[in-house]
Amino acid sequence: MGDDSEWMKLPIDQKCEHKLWKARLNGYEEALKLFQKIDDEKSPEWSKYLGLIKKFVTDSNAVAQLKGLEAALAYVENAHVAGKTTGEVASGVVNKVFNQPKARAKELGLDICLMYIEIEKGEAVQEELLKGLDNKNPKIIVACIETLRKALSEFGSKIISLKPIIKILPKLFESREKAVRDEAKLLAVEIYRWIRDALRPPLQNINSVQLKELEEEWVKVSSVAPKQTRFLRSQQELKAKFEQQQAVGGDADGGGDDEEEAVPQVDAYELLEAVEILSKLPKDFYEKIEAKKWQERKEALEAVELLVKNPKLESGDYADLVKVLKKVVGKDTNVMLVALAAKCLAGLATGLRKKFGQYAGHVVPTILEKFKEKKPQVVQALQEAIDAIFLTTTLQNISEDVLAVMDNKNPTIKQQTSLFIARSFRHCTPSTLPKSLLKPFCAALLKHINDSAPEVRDAGFEALGTALKVAGEKAVNPFLADVDKLKLDRIKECAEKVELVYGKKTGGTAEKKEGKPITGKTPALSGAGGDKETKDAATKPGPLKKAPAVKSGGPPKKGKPAAAAGMGGAGAKGKKGPETKEIFESELSIEVCEEKAATVLPASCIQQLDSGNWKERLACMEEFQKAVELMERSEMPCQALVRMLAKKPGWKETNFQVMQMKLHIVALIAQKGNFSKTSAQVVLDGLVDKVGDVKCGSNAKEAMTAIAEACQLPWTAEQVVAMAFSQKNPKNQSETLNWLSNAIKEFGFSGLNVKAFISNVKTALAATNPAVRTSAITLLGVMYLYMGPPLRMFFEDEKPALLSQIDAEFEKMQGQTAPTPTRGISRHSGGGGDDGEEEEQEDVGNDVVDLLPRTDIGDKITAELVSKIGDKNWKIRKEGLDEVTSIINDAKFIQPNIGELPAALKSRLNDSNKILVQQTLSILQQLATAMGPNIKQHVKNLGIPVITVLGDSKNNVRAAALATVNAWAEQTGMKEWLEGEDLAEELKKENPFLRQELLGWLAEKLPTLRSVPSDLLLCVPHLYSCLEDRNGDVRKKAQDALPFFMMHLGFEKMAKATSKLKPTSKDQVLAMLEKAKANMPAKPAPPAKASSRVVGGAAPAKFQPASALAEDSGSNTMESKPDPKKAKAGGTSSKAKGVQGKKVLSKPNLKEDDDKSGPIFIIVPNGKEQRMKDEKGLKVLKWNFTTPRDEYIEQLKTQMSSCVAKWLQDEMFHADFQHHNKALAVMIEHLESEKDGVISCLDLILKWLTLRFFDTNTSVLMKALEYLKLLFNLLSQEEYHLTENEASSFIPYLILKVGEPKDVIRKDVRAILNRMCLIYPASKMFTFIMEGTKSKNSKQRAECLEELGCLVESYGMNVCQPTPGKALKEMATHIGDRDNTVRNAALNTIVTVYNVHGDQVFKLIGNLSEKDMSMLEERIKRSAKRPSAAPVRQAEDKPQRTQSISANAGMLRKGPAEDMSSKLNQNRNMGNHSETTHAVPREFQLDLDEIENDNGTVRCEMPALVQHKLDDIFEPVLIPEPKIRAVSPHFDDMHSNTASTINFVISQVASGDINTSIQALAQIDEVLRQEDKAEAMSGHIDQFLIATFMQLRLIYNTHMADEKLDKDEIVKLYSCIIGSMISLFQIESLAREASTGVLKDLMHGLITLMLDSRVEDVEEGEQVIRSVNLLVVKVLEKSDQTNILSALLVLLQDSLLATASSPKFSELVMKCLWRMVRLLPETINSINLDRILLDIHIFMKVFPKEKLKQCKSEFPIRTLKTLLHTLCKLKGPKILDHLTMIDNKNESELEAHLCRVMKHSMDQTGSKADKDTEKGASRTEEKASKAKVNDILAEIFKKIGSKENTKEGLAELYEYKKKYSDADIEPFLKNSSQFFQSYVERGLRLIETEREGKGRIAASTGISSQMEGTCVPASTHTVSSSIGNTNGEEVGPSVYLERLKILRQRCGLDNAKEDRPPLTSLLSKPALPTVASSTDMLHSKLSQLRESREQYQHLDLDSNQTHSSGIGTTLASPSSAAANIDDLKKRLERIKSSRK
Repeated sequence: MGDDSEWMKLPIDQKCEHKLWKARLNGYEEALKLFQKIDDEKSPEWSKYLGLIKKFVTDSNAVAQLKGLEAALAYVENAHVAGKTTGEVASGVVNKVFNQPKARAKELGLDICLMYIEIEKGEAVQEELLKGLDNKNPKIIVACIETLRKALSEFGSKIISLKPIIKILPKLFESREKAVRDEAKLLAVEIYRWIRDALRPPLQNINSVQLKELEEEWVKVSSVAPKQTRFLRSQQELKAKFEQQQAVGGDADGGGDDEEEAVPQVDAYELLEAVEILSKLPKDFYEKIEAKKWQERKEALEAVELLVKNPKLESGDYADLVKVLKKVVGKDTNVMLVALAAKCLAGLATGLRKKFGQYAGHVVPTILEKFKEKKPQVVQALQEAIDAIFLTTTLQNISEDVLAVMDNKNPTIKQQTSLFIARSFRHCTPSTLPKSLLKPFCAALLKHINDSAPEVRDAGFEALGTALKVAGEKAVNPFLADVDKLKLDRIKECAEKVELVYGKKTGGTAEKKEGKPITGKTPALSGAGGDKETKDAATKPGPLKKAPAVKSGGPPKKGKPAAAAGMGGAGAKGKKGPETKEIFESELSIEVCEEKAATVLPASCIQQLDSGNWKERLACMEEFQKAVELMERSEMPCQALVRMLAKKPGWKETNFQVMQMKLHIVALIAQKGNFSKTSAQVVLDGLVDKVGDVKCGSNAKEAMTAIAEACQLPWTAEQVVAMAFSQKNPKNQSETLNWLSNAIKEFGFSGLNVKAFISNVKTALAATNPAVRTSAITLLGVMYLYMGPPLRMFFEDEKPALLSQIDAEFEKMQGQTAPTPTRGISRHSGGGGDDGEEEEQEDVGNDVVDLLPRTDIGDKITAELVSKIGDKNWKIRKEGLDEVTSIINDAKFIQPNIGELPAALKSRLNDSNKILVQQTLSILQQLATAMGPNIKQHVKNLGIPVITVLGDSKNNVRAAALATVNAWAEQTGMKEWLEGEDLAEELKKENPFLRQELLGWLAEKLPTLRSVPSDLLLCVPHLYSCLEDRNGDVRKKAQDALPFFMMHLGFEKMAKATSKLKPTSKDQVLAMLEKAKANMPAKPAPPAKASSRVVGGAAPAKFQPASALAEDSGSNTMESKPDPKKAKAGGTSSKAKGVQGKKVLSKPNLKEDDDKSGPIFIIVPNGKEQRMKDEKGLKVLKWNFTTPRDEYIEQLKTQMSSCVAKWLQDEMFHADFQHHNKALAVMIEHLESEKDGVISCLDLILKWLTLRFFDTNTSVLMKALEYLKLLFNLLSQEEYHLTENEASSFIPYLILKVGEPKDVIRKDVRAILNRMCLIYPASKMFTFIMEGTKSKNSKQRAECLEELGCLVESYGMNVCQPTPGKALKEMATHIGDRDNTVRNAALNTIVTVYNVHGDQVFKLIGNLSEKDMSMLEERIKRSAKRPSAAPVRQAEDKPQRTQSISANAGMLRKGPAEDMSSKLNQNRNMGNHSETTHAVPREFQLDLDEIENDNGTVRCEMPALVQHKLDDIFEPVLIPEPKIRAVSPHFDDMHSNTASTINFVISQVASGDINTSIQALAQIDEVLRQEDKAEAMSGHIDQFLIATFMQLRLIYNTHMADEKLDKDEIVKLYSCIIGSMISLFQIESLAREASTGVLKDLMHGLITLMLDSRVEDVEEGEQVIRSVNLLVVKVLEKSDQTNILSALLVLLQDSLLATASSPKFSELVMKCLWRMVRLLPETINSINLDRILLDIHIFMKVFPKEKLKQCKSEFPIRTLKTLLHTLCKLKGPKILDHLTMIDNKNESELEAHLCRVMKHSMDQTGSKADKDTEKGASRTEEKASKAKVNDILAEIFKKIGSKENTKEGLAELYEYKKKYSDADIEPFLKNSSQFFQSYVERGLRLIETEREGKGRIAASTGISSQMEGTCVPASTHTVSSSIGNTNGEEVGPSVYLERLKILRQRCGLDNAKEDRPPLTSLLSKPALPTVASSTDMLHSKLSQLRESREQYQHLDLDSNQTHSSGIGTTLASPSSAAANIDDLKKRLERIKSSRK
């Protein structure tokens, strides 16, 4: 049993994988216990078992397997991550568990499957189970069926999708195994429970015996609808509800709503396989059907009837078949055949469903006409046919045809049509039966209920009753206003009897379920007829009480009853009930009026009314007015009063004062009383007569306005205008029109009968009197505000002179918004929901177009013309098309009846002759304009075929098709297009052109819709396949369209639709969905209600940008059409308005075209930002094309119009190239003078230049390149940095030109590319040029490769993107190119890289073919440039500078984050030593870039370097102002790679924008808190900490000082920072990754924060500081102890050195150190003592004891002593073995001190261990000689004092000091002068430098000259300089410069050309862990920036980078070099401080 104990010790997860089954069994048992114990479903424990669960269920040992299954079940039930294991575990269960003999195993397997379904993984489980059904082992099949059955019975048919199961059922019934058949039977019964009869059709063909058995079983199934009994995790609330019902008492009817959802869910149709029947038609079918003998025709029809009995038909082109069937129905004389053909049509409609919709329009009129047949079987067949057809389309689509038939003379047709309407209404819901449909139908049906034939009346009642029931009384009543009571009751009675198809649950269930077979159709029909007993003999009402109105000469409205039509349906909204009745006040006789008036007016007043004396009349009027003013509304007899006023002299009153009073009283009565139209009729004539009167006109107008308020403007206006034009007085006419113009503005436009005015306006326009004409034109202008361009259509045939006046007026109105109505609203406010108002507006929109007189061209579309169009000869086809064009042109506006034309045109759309296709498209475009909204009914049969043309390979054909589709959509709205499966079918075709055009079109249209049909969902699967299309453009378009689909369908539906995809695709698509979710636009707002009528561009204020700036007008053309149904011209008008708006901006230029003064570029504030936003938000097209299409050019033109002078724009977009040259010349001329303008329009200028690259004219190209060179020079002088947007829309096109055949051009382009690197990071240029190497043009490939070589040569390997490896591999592929120049270029580029990078190149390139490799090696040999000798022109400044500043600009293709990671990797690959623990500095560099560009205002810590110019060392230089570009929160391309995502988020932490930073911190915190995810942060810790303390610095320096910032924001940011850091330092593994430099800066930041008094003053400040305290403790405890100790020591050293830093700061650092000392006993073993002692050594070197003692506080020296003491105590004598890293131990007193401490402790313990090592000996020696010391020193100082022996003396002193490092020369110096002291110091330092230099040279043999240069100047020590300064001598930097020069000469180095590696490169590979803090990096960065500016090569401190590979090997004593660099730095610091 010994081996047992072995595995007993293992952890659980290892036991579970053990090879012994007992071990596994034990493991499973323990796992089971563990799984039941863990509470947190997200616990990291779960992740450990992810890979094991499959092994649990497939264990080979049966006993263990059982336990394993139990554990697996527990896992699936409790683990959050269990879903990931679904596929493998389910497949394991099916294959390895279901075949087990043990029932228990099977049971558990089944439970596991069900549990997976419960955790939402039903689809994957079902997939595995269905696979199991194909297994050879019957046991497995049975178990799978059983599992499926169980799942279905518990979860229900919503969750378990039945279609695939039903598909496989028949096969299971054929199985040889009885067990399988039985199980299948049980499954069939279970399915039947859920879907009832829908299961019958699919099982029709199984064995009859089995079918019979099934039938028997089915009968037994209870009729109660089944319920879901087990619920998914996401359905917990359902579950609770269910349990509640169970508790209340089983199945009470509480679940009614669930039930309804569950049952109709499965539609038999869905479960069926579609059958293809077109090919199965008899060969001679089309001949037979035309045969003379009716028998033959019958045979043909019977064959069809048989085929269409298939319940589901494959979609295809049924046009011809439908055409012949229609012909039979319409023309055949044999009624039997008519019935047969009708049956065939019904079958087709039922089998095709929505797909039949496109043919519905052809067939419906024919069937309705045929209802004249009396025979019942024919009528029944026709009824069935038309009902089936109705279900395939919408009422809207066939409404025109149906309404046309309603006026037929034949009563049977009328009756059957009404019955059909009644049946149709039953399928509608309030939403599918809007007012716009109800209105015409009700009007027609009202005629029917007044028909003489009783059956017609009955049918009419039934239809109206149904409408009432469906739409509700509120909607229908307004149309029934004039129906008498008897009839109204009859309608209501019918309404009660109606049974709606969708039950009472009308609402959203609308058309979604039209698939449900409508049962009880026939009984409904008979019921309709059976209503006849109640024949209604009610008298027909008289012709509406509108008699008085008609009398007055107003043209009556076209057949609309005034009540309903006037008032824009005043009743419609139940506004003020009484009003509707009162409008029809009966006319009173004059006697009655007098009586009524007498009761309210004083008697004297009535008598004086017709007095002969005007004064009496005036007095009477005054009394009259008083009386009216005091009357109550209810008791004012308006009609009586106005009749009194009209009594003689009435309106013939001659005295103007009386007349004015009279008119005023009319106005008062109208305002104060319940004024009816009858009263109005009495006065209006008189008012119109006076309206032109000079004195009384205004009073007359006032009265008219008052009447308009009382009786609604539409009615009043119509009366007034009619009256004015029935008189001859022109003054009255013109004033009436003026009044109307004003009134429209005040009342709004709704309900106005435009047609009535139009004829009068035409009369007015023809008037001889100019005032009348002017008024008419003004009125048209006002109407135009509301109606838009369609208004002009009425006046097309006016004289040109007049037309131009009208146009001028319209032009004036463009861009203006209709004013909000101020009057006539109060009365409306009584009721009226939003919908009402909206509808009302829509009606107006459609009305305008409806009013146009339309011609019927049906008779012109002759059979002869149709055959012409289909002729074999293309010329004749063309003639036919030409004829059609001219017919439509002549007719202008046509009726929807166009006969056989649609079919003829459709066949031309796929004509082989493309010219004809284009001609057909233009005809269709014309047709849309001519037919207006009625073209809707042709969308399916003509519109969809146009979409097919979008797949044409020719660009121009596609463009024409797109224009046509847009013209149609403008008329029809989008609903028609999106309904049905047609669009989905189109998308399904794998034609890249079709896909990209269609998706582009949808992306443009969808955002403007407020709702879409549910059928849009059918497109989604195809959209997903487009996302993965081979063609990049298709993918792009699909991605662009994604957010708009989501906007309508919602994320959930879209995500659900991914379930059918392959797993890999699914993940990708889901990622894209997530991204799209972020960009998802909001749905457009409903149109604003206030503006009673809004046309396209004159959008409600919401869409109207304050200034009509270009981008807005351009991009809003879509948005500003708030509702596609609005006005037909919505789009166009808004575009036109946009352009108008823009013109306004440059008004002065319009006046005289030749005025070319003024700036050419107008600066629009934030214009560029707005354009970028629009492009990002997909409001405009992204600038990305292979050749520029018209829409791009148009878009650019629109965008430019606001910021480019009009005349220049005309030149720029002229068709002739010479104008382009002119434009370029002007631009060159203005370049210098308009810098700001150029920069503000730079994106547009560059885009325009890309268009020029596609011109064929060389002169333009040359000119453009010349301009570009100048432009980029200017930009680099201005230190501008290209944004990503500018770069990506320009560089790729510029690179195309590198491949030009002309050398001159190529040279220019290369020069431009070169210059671009100054304003755009080379590393990003690299990516674009790399793309260019993929071109087909070999010249371009070669040039791009050469350019890449130049980039690498100039900027080093860092430019290679994404990584040097990938880039080189890519380049190397071209070595095998077939073109010689490309091969050469590739070889040369790689040789260049080799020269920079050495043999590493081969490693990076990877495997090359032998041939290529030999070519490469040969070329490298030939080039014979040895890498070490090649000083690289590594002006790191360039890439660094540009990168730093625009890294964030827009994240071109890859975020800066990725840049970072790639550089890190690079670093890792490059060095020779692989364990680069300190790759830190690289990360610093990039992060600093990040920070630098993030906030220009920040001056990081240690400001001195930035503010002071170190004149002597770095000649005067300018410090670059980093341009600020906030990090965009959208990560452009979601990198699948987490590292780069983390990089990106981290880069945002340091953002200058507080919110961005907070979001980033929250994301990181989220990751850190989940243990399973926290590992992802590994490798990013330094980077994160740097970003964080940069942010701390930013807050400290900038945010806290910013008055404007809310301090709460800052506290919030602080708490986020501290929170995420605490999370980080909780996790020890990550905390240990922080490196010394980073910890140092972090501690610096935190301590600074603790000391920030400003924080304490903030409300939550105390809390923040407390948290910081906590955090500091965490940092000290959890970080790597060596690193943190080292960091604290360096920090202390710095803080003591820095004069600026507060003593409090140093004190806190020391407190931290004390804490560390306390921790030492536990941590001593994990500490790298060598490193710590080195740090202490350096510290003591900088601060010898004497100096420390001079400190104000004694703490530093005590701290140091305590630390050393503790170390000695813990390590004992071994401590002295840890001094290995210190080169020259004599430089500090460390060793001596340690010895002292050791000795002391030894003495105390009394153990005199023999410590006689050499060290010890030398110590004693030294001690002995102490006595002689003074004499020797005195001697030496004497020598130094004498002139002759100075040098010798200094040398001796140096030797002496070297030998006795702790010798004290202080006393000798004290007595001497200041000058002498500094002289001694300098002398010693010089000697030291010399000797060290020589020593080094001698020691290192293989050292390269470069390196000597590095070491010599670096090794000067800080000690002396610091002493020098303390003695107060001014040491100027020039001293050092001189000294440096001398030293370099001695070492044989050339001073002119420095070859030193920069500090950064030295720091990036320290062999020893020196502390390179990030601040140093910042300094070096700044110095690089400076030098790059001056290109100053004299003393580049760090501008030449050597390749890092050399560094590790050549540094002889790297430690001191690195340390010395630090010293050098500090020296610089001090120089600066001394020069202050």
